[in-house]
Amino acid sequence: MNNLRIETKGAIRILTLNRPEKRNALDTALSRALLEALRAADADETVRCVVLTGAGPAFCAGADLAEFKGLRDPQAAETRAELTMQLHLAFSKLVTPVVTAKHGIVPAIVMANLVRQVGRKAAFELVALGEPIDAKRAAALGMVNRVVTKARLMPTALALARQLAGVNKPAMAQTKTLFHEVADLPLERALERGRDANKRMRNFAKLDDGT
Repeated sequence: MNNLRIETKGAIRILTLNRPEKRNALDTALSRALLEALRAADADETVRCVVLTGAGPAFCAGADLAEFKGLRDPQAAETRAELTMQLHLAFSKLVTPVVTAKHGIVPAIVMANLVRQVGRKAAFELVALGEPIDAKRAAALGMVNRVVTKARLMPTALALARQLAGVNKPAMAQTKTLFHEVADLPLERALERGRDANKRMRNFAKLDDGT
């Protein structure tokens, strides 16, 4: 069985984690397949948005702990850890927007991303306790933007993806890159980067108008 299903609907690339018997836990094979698929979608000029979802009742149970326990070779463990880091880093590096259609439990994420999403106190509680949380709590913590019924999950994700896919790709790339960059910059430098990006985006508008 293919551990990652890849489907294209117009300008939208749908990636489905396909290990439902393991609650779509990320082992080496699935992590590598997902990272490659994300990078491939980002490099494809026809793809304007990516939708990431999971088969079965859960989105993703996080790392496959059973596989981690079986890694006796230090080099293999280091390689696996590097792959995990690159996968989590990929989402902020992609210029293509990604919509995640999560349902069931929300897994603990690596600490660096978690702190940036929910703040120090909430992140520490989640990491320290290691308890699964439902979609309602995830929304309250700011981990997700919206919660819908299971029946509305993919229709809502695809509707949002279609909106994002309608944006000029270079403009979206500039917006997403700038968004992640300014979060870690002092205010003055962030404003300077915004000013520079604004100049480039005006050029995008001129190209769209044919002027």
